[in-house]
Amino acid sequence: MTIASCLVLCIAISAQAQRTPNVNRHQAHQKARINQGIVAGEITHHEAQKLRFEQRNIRRFEHCAKTDGRVTPKERARLNRMQYHASKDIRRQKHDSQQRPKAY
Repeated sequence: MTIASCLVLCIAISAQAQRTPNVNRHQAHQKARINQGIVAGEITHHEAQKLRFEQRNIRRFEHCAKTDGRVTPKERARLNRMQYHASKDIRRQKHDSQQRPKAY
């Protein structure tokens, strides 16, 4: 019985070690920013495709980082850098509307 409880505890600790709540929160926020930019007309369809592709790459890297059961500090730092660059790209696309010619 004690061996079984230790096994359950180890599995629970292992599952908790591979969680990345900050990454998930950033992903959700960036997705909302992209969608808001589309609705507001600040992001074109083509730009949205590029930004969503970038988000997919972040999710793929996160998945690969979790395959061994834990995300190393180096992998976490890379995820943070990837999200920082994605955030800058979203901002750039949302605020470049003054560069586009207006359709009259």
